[in-house]
Amino acid sequence: MSYFMYNIIIFLYNLGVIVASCFSEKVRKMRKGELAAFGYLKANVDPNAKYIWFHAASLGEFEQGRPMMEYIRKQHPEYKILLTFFSPSGYEVRKDYAGADLICYLPIDTSHGALMFLHFIRPVMAFFIKYEFWWNYLHILKYLKIPVYSMSSIFRDGQIFFRWYGKEYSKVLKCFTHLYVQNEKSKELLEKIGVKNVTIVGDTRFDRVLDITKNAKKLPLIETFINNSPVLVVGSSWPGDEDVIFPCPCKLIVAPHNVSDDRINNIISKCHDKKVVCYSQVEQSGDMSALAEADVLIIDCYGILSSVYGYGTVTFVGGGFDHTGIHNVLEAAVWEKPVLYGPNYHEYQEGEELIASGGGIELHNAEEFRNVMNELLSDKKYLNSVSVKSANYVKSKTGATRRIIEHLGL
Repeated sequence: MSYFMYNIIIFLYNLGVIVASCFSEKVRKMRKGELAAFGYLKANVDPNAKYIWFHAASLGEFEQGRPMMEYIRKQHPEYKILLTFFSPSGYEVRKDYAGADLICYLPIDTSHGALMFLHFIRPVMAFFIKYEFWWNYLHILKYLKIPVYSMSSIFRDGQIFFRWYGKEYSKVLKCFTHLYVQNEKSKELLEKIGVKNVTIVGDTRFDRVLDITKNAKKLPLIETFINNSPVLVVGSSWPGDEDVIFPCPCKLIVAPHNVSDDRINNIISKCHDKKVVCYSQVEQSGDMSALAEADVLIIDCYGILSSVYGYGTVTFVGGGFDHTGIHNVLEAAVWEKPVLYGPNYHEYQEGEELIASGGGIELHNAEEFRNVMNELLSDKKYLNSVSVKSANYVKSKTGATRRIIEHLGL
């Protein structure tokens, strides 16, 4: 893909966003945020400050970059932090994040837009997290001699960089001052196309989830609901996952990936004769009376799932029975809990490794789910064994943030 072709694709993509924004609230928010970014920066940038720029596509990538941002915030107060997002699912949840000085959407990657953006910010360095490879931004950063790093990135054979038609586009990877990748395979693939400024450090998400356990929120509503009973916590679920977990042989907490009235009503319809309560309704009303007697608690809000996992007897991470693939299994595993998920996990290194470690359990259908749950709930020794293996896997993979910091000399 040539520079000319890339910019045509960006142009067509932008047209598609304009059309889609007429029909989708999520796309409308993204477009509005992108258009407002320059005005926000013009009004809020401190011209005398030294900014370090972090760019995350969405919420998951933000969590990968968070340990690095918080280290810089604590150890290097001489810098300010700019955080940009591509997706509303990241920006809308973290637009008030206290660890950054400026937070906005990233304007679309045109040469003019990238020049304007960098003119406002003039960062002293930049970090692009995991899968972010924007041609114009990266080439202009290189031209301006601003150090730019790829962190927690992972590469696979099927990516465009390693196909014959992606030879030209792969030059974008040479714009990075250094790439901090997750595994040996990524380094080998990059070396084959002449990208040698690469260090294997692992995935910073392991550091982040360990931090979560140290700063977890206490949730009295969850404690009242559990009432000393065994409970399955289901996180980031999709309809395909929910078809598998009903009926559940114990109390059930469900946090759907998308919180909307339609999704909540769909989950309630699958509960049949079970008593169901929604977290935000109880929180707003203050009426705790129905909680202890309920069978199912629906988490109809964002921002608490990582803490909710800690209350589970067993956990289930969604996406594995859906085309999206599994979500973040590490947030559940770090709490020393068995982690169940569907078969669509093979594109996710941590999903494969967690099962290999003995802390994750692959499911294929509803019958298998019930059999596994009954075994875990009836055999405490087995439950404890899987739980310990789950937590040990996470602990064995921490340290990526420290390795990046040491390599950069920060």
